[in-house]
Amino acid sequence: MKLHLDNNANTNIITGYGEDHVLINKVRHEGNLLVTAGEVVGGWASGGFDALSADDFEAVRALGVEIVLIGTGRRQRFPAPVLLRPLIDARIGFEAMDLAAACRTYNILVGEGRSVAAALLFDPPR
Repeated sequence: MKLHLDNNANTNIITGYGEDHVLINKVRHEGNLLVTAGEVVGGWASGGFDALSADDFEAVRALGVEIVLIGTGRRQRFPAPVLLRPLIDARIGFEAMDLAAACRTYNILVGEGRSVAAALLFDPPR
């Protein structure tokens, strides 16, 4: 699906997504990644949803955002609460949703100037 949003050229927006990729400012990215208004970090959570660790969420905490949208692939899944401890301790709000919803919600929040990150996980190929 293609998404379009008027934005500042220096802001990362998600301009499209599919089951195996996202387009950030029309540039294709594959694999799990973190996206903020000013940064794209590839290689996040390389083991996928089932291998998530507290260290993965420590990397998210280090981004210094106020809100994290966790895109969990084709369907909504919830990471174990113990894994989210770095976000909880830092008082960072978070929400788990499917990948498509995380992409759309990220664009809305970043468009409002909110301090948000999208932590995007892709399902393994079928």
